[in-house]
Amino acid sequence: MNIVLLGGPGSGKGTQAEYLEAELGLTHIATGDIFRENLNKKTPLGLVAQEYMNQGSLVPDDIVIDMMRDRLQRPDIGTGILFDGFPRTVAQAEALNTMLHDLGRHLDGVLYLEVPDDEIVNRLTGRRICRECQAPFHVQFKPFQTCPENRCQGEYLYQRDDDQPDTIRARLATFHNQTAPLVQYYTQANQLRTVPGTGSPAQVKGAVLEAARAFQTF
Repeated sequence: MNIVLLGGPGSGKGTQAEYLEAELGLTHIATGDIFRENLNKKTPLGLVAQEYMNQGSLVPDDIVIDMMRDRLQRPDIGTGILFDGFPRTVAQAEALNTMLHDLGRHLDGVLYLEVPDDEIVNRLTGRRICRECQAPFHVQFKPFQTCPENRCQGEYLYQRDDDQPDTIRARLATFHNQTAPLVQYYTQANQLRTVPGTGSPAQVKGAVLEAARAFQTF
């Protein structure tokens, strides 16, 4: 299967991506990983992307698409791919269809992990990071008990600036504005399945896996 996973910040998309990768034997391709690799290796695409990022501008679709096209040429993509963070625009979605077609593949479906904004704000504002070992905690879901590196007793916990409520709501507004056309695009193509991202971890994982496996019936 070749699947796109959509989800806003704090939706648990990363956790579900890892789960689907393990359960379905998919190759997890995350846009963030591709960007970091190109930036760290100072590839021609990475250098161009860095210029836009230094200006505080979005990296143009054609640069992102070229990075993804390069990634899909590697032999490790296996028999199935889970796209995480790509596509972000309709132009990227159309390019993805072309890239997969060129590889003799097709997109089986899109999973949209939907979580109410208030729930996401609650999740992210509760996050705390240990400044010494960078271990993540949460005041509600994973309170501090012991430091994995045994360096502290909780005195170094801090809240990141981008976990402030106003910042989170601004990020969510950007996500919704950017994602709405993409959701409409895949809905019209009859490729979108919306999965509630609330509930217990086991419930969410079960719903995500069930929705992903349903694509195999088409």
